[in-house]
Amino acid sequence: MPMKSKTTLRFLAALGVLCLPLACAANPNALWEIVHDYCEPAAEGAHVQQKCADVNLLGGYAVLKDIVGIAQYLLIPTARVSGIESPELLQPNAPNYFRDAWHARVYVDRALRRTLPRDEVSLAINSASGRTQNQLHIHIDCLASDVAQTLREVGPGIGTEWAPLPVRLRGHVYSAIRIDDADLAHTDPFKLVAPYAARRGETMGEQTLFLAGAVRGDGAPAFFLLNDHVQPGNWASSEELQDHTCSLANRSIEKP
Repeated sequence: MPMKSKTTLRFLAALGVLCLPLACAANPNALWEIVHDYCEPAAEGAHVQQKCADVNLLGGYAVLKDIVGIAQYLLIPTARVSGIESPELLQPNAPNYFRDAWHARVYVDRALRRTLPRDEVSLAINSASGRTQNQLHIHIDCLASDVAQTLREVGPGIGTEWAPLPVRLRGHVYSAIRIDDADLAHTDPFKLVAPYAARRGETMGEQTLFLAGAVRGDGAPAFFLLNDHVQPGNWASSEELQDHTCSLANRSIEKP
């Protein structure tokens, strides 16, 4: 979720219950309750409302339509995982939630009735300070149009080692690395940023990650992984680089 003032009504429709807006907004466990109390039990056959678009019991995740945005979805673990700071994400056998979220971009396409080009789709996870929910969730949505254009322009200079981008995005200095792994079959972004943050003497909870689809100059599919961290005046919420109105979709191919 974005920072505190971004929305107060995010979970009302998803929860399907009556509550005061401030009370709902103040509940940091709302996402966990949706997945744990509704989505997972419904997928297991319980007589409760299925509130998620998908529940993959074997993969250990659910996909939920966010009330914010026309096509924004969230990938949420069915296990209790607080967020980017959770040490279990760095274990050797940890699920690759970013890979699962990338595959779940099909829900964005379906909502838009468009097939978005690879380099217009993005995944974001906010820092521990830059979120309102204490259950890990990856935002799946369109890139903001200006960010997409900037990444196309600076993309040829992004290599396979971490380096600061030559331009600011939303006023913040992001570092970037190129991932030459078309569907993240062999790459977990959490494990890519962990040693980079450690070299700077920072914790994982201070990090935000943003994954944008990309196409290399030779036509090979790739990703740009962007990283920022908490600083004075910066909550490290890379969701700021997404466009929940999906203005880019107007130029994409409509599905039959």
